Amino acid sequence: MLEVQNISKSFSGNNVPAVHDVSFRVAAGELLSLVGESGSGKTTLLRMIAGLEIPDRGLIRTNRGCLSSDKAWVVPEERRIGLVFQGGALFPHMSVAQNLGYAMGQVPKGELQDRTVEYLKLVQLDGKSGRYPHELSGGERQRVALARALAAKPDMILLDEPYSNLDVALTADLREQVRAVLQQKKITGVLVTHDPADARHFADRIAIMRKGVLVQLGLVKDVVDHPCDMYCSLLIRGR
Repeated sequence: MLEVQNISKSFSGNNVPAVHDVSFRVAAGELLSLVGESGSGKTTLLRMIAGLEIPDRGLIRTNRGCLSSDKAWVVPEERRIGLVFQGGALFPHMSVAQNLGYAMGQVPKGELQDRTVEYLKLVQLDGKSGRYPHELSGGERQRVALARALAAKPDMILLDEPYSNLDVALTADLREQVRAVLQQKKITGVLVTHDPADARHFADRIAIMRKGVLVQLGLVKDVVDHPCDMYCSLLIRGR
């Protein structure tokens, strides 16, 4: 579903590249966590996959073709990739239904209503279509953000620190819901997080970033049981 090959990105004024020569693949339907300390490059990497940052070099492609290389560039809105940001990033002046409708684009009214009901039911928010973001809890806003991303029928969902403003109990509950929805829809998911619990409980595999470099990639159990160095051990075990 996703291939990232030798991707690098630097920003002016920084001596160390934000992302340096990173390569990995994500299978269709797989869930991957990108985890690392602040400044490790994980969010920059996610933004390059989404098309919100242009790599200095390297290649990004999906099963639909090349998204980014030295010869090709596909704009974000044509990548068939859904995004869920910290805080949800919903349009505050739009109702829940209008937020989802915006993501769906030009579809017949009947289909719009049916799909709105379908996706709100999927994230357990039946009956909330007329509410506005300020009338929802933090967890509900994040679930609407997920429904909005899914409503565009993406091939892949990218989640950037989606639980960072929520309490521990709500985070654990929402994390399980998001994982279940993506698995049910068989949608590939990539989660960026600094929280080892998020990384462990969300994903099939974990990629650990440090100073722009991918230092370890593997199945969750393998990374937890056999970290490649002290940095990875302390990070993934949350010590």
